[in-house]
Amino acid sequence: MHPPLAVDLSSIWKRFPGVIANAGASLQVKQGTIHAVLGENGAGKSTLMNILAGMYRPDEGEIRIAGSQHWFRSPSDALAAGIGMVHQEFRLVPSFTVAENIVLGAAEPIIRKGSIESQVEELAQQFGLNIDPARPVWQLSMGERQRVEILKTLWRNAQILIMDEPTAVLTPGEADELGGVLREMANAGRSVIFISHKLHEVKEFSDEATVLRDGKTVAASLKVKDTDTTKLAGLMVGSSPVTTNRPPERERGPSLLEVRGLEALDDRHLSAVHDFNLDVHSGEIVGIAGVSGNGQREMAQAIAGLRPIKSGTVTINGNDVTNEPPVERFKAGLGYVPEDRLGVGLAPRLSVIENAILRNYKQLRQGPLLIDDKLSRHCQDIVDKFGVRTGPLNEPIAGLSGGNLQRLLVGRELSGEPKVLVAAQPTRGLDVQGVKAIQDLLVAERAAGVAVLLISEDLDELLTLSDRLLVMHSGKIVGEFDPVNSERHEIGAAMAGEVQT
Repeated sequence: MHPPLAVDLSSIWKRFPGVIANAGASLQVKQGTIHAVLGENGAGKSTLMNILAGMYRPDEGEIRIAGSQHWFRSPSDALAAGIGMVHQEFRLVPSFTVAENIVLGAAEPIIRKGSIESQVEELAQQFGLNIDPARPVWQLSMGERQRVEILKTLWRNAQILIMDEPTAVLTPGEADELGGVLREMANAGRSVIFISHKLHEVKEFSDEATVLRDGKTVAASLKVKDTDTTKLAGLMVGSSPVTTNRPPERERGPSLLEVRGLEALDDRHLSAVHDFNLDVHSGEIVGIAGVSGNGQREMAQAIAGLRPIKSGTVTINGNDVTNEPPVERFKAGLGYVPEDRLGVGLAPRLSVIENAILRNYKQLRQGPLLIDDKLSRHCQDIVDKFGVRTGPLNEPIAGLSGGNLQRLLVGRELSGEPKVLVAAQPTRGLDVQGVKAIQDLLVAERAAGVAVLLISEDLDELLTLSDRLLVMHSGKIVGEFDPVNSERHEIGAAMAGEVQT
């Protein structure tokens, strides 16, 4: 006997200006199962999930939850129906603590702070998502913020959980732990909708999978155990799966990024980076591996000039930029792709054109005036070259999918022809084609003689792309590995702080 349907979305249509996000998409999720939703960026996955979570209203179609028809006017309506969502882009209040964010909108009118923090800490430990409930969210790394989002959903005890790229900022070990948590939820009768571009996770975690392409459902409720990743990837992209090959060996050039004795503080004014030394040469990719929260974010921001340097030096292309503002570092040849694509990298309220010219608008002006034709051509060149799928260029970027936001950000940075590129999580949350596109760009920059510093929590990506692999733990480099000949368990031990060299 088949389990009953927890979710039944039929013929869902959703239109935005210049874009049809969902074109009759359907999704059926059985109770007590983990159901993967796959597709390229722009395929309509996030829009369909936002409709289910009450963020958007469909233009057409039917929503049934446990057999009953629903029309959600707000996320609170969806929560009342037992639906919770962990978004890819975080929905947190930076000035609130972890505990305050988790209980926001789901607590009694009068709460006892100590009691709530104790309950949150107990919940976090129960699911292996340990985090200090008293810390303000603005002090957290991206990985720690992801844990808060997951805990928000768990706190509400939703019976249908939508997980939008939940492992994007987790280490392989943390992802495995989350997979176990999701399986426990499913065994307890909850239904989990799991959005991921990591097909090995889909195979490992999921019972069934639905594939979207161009806003339509092209494969519904596939039995994952009977479907290999090659078929899944082919359904997603409409062709054979693509992968980036390891770049060929080449002789590296002179050192273009030199960091000596770097020390930088975190947002709590505690040491986040110390005794940090690094060289990245022309024509090489140096990978930085490590568990989220071990100083990677602060290190990248210090190099980019977005965080004060307490001590040490940073040299870019022969120029000492230790005490220089970001604009001087960019003039020296630095390109920077931050891990937080919205807020730090891109301005959500500005248009596609305005975001595309933020780095070099002075070169596109005539006297004191910005020339519209020049701006449009520059933006269109980036959109075309880097495959950004967008509506009108004068519309705010808030409507773009995560992958298209990343393509726009990377395209803008590379259009400045940097000598040194610092890329933090550049492929996080992208689909198969998007990952290949960004990775190919990094390899092309390497071939052009750019010094590339790649910070990633995807160990497979680092092993594929890096010429040298460094591991960060507790704010400093604790190991250097040959990506070709090193054992994964050795790298994992260094990431856990068990090996120091």
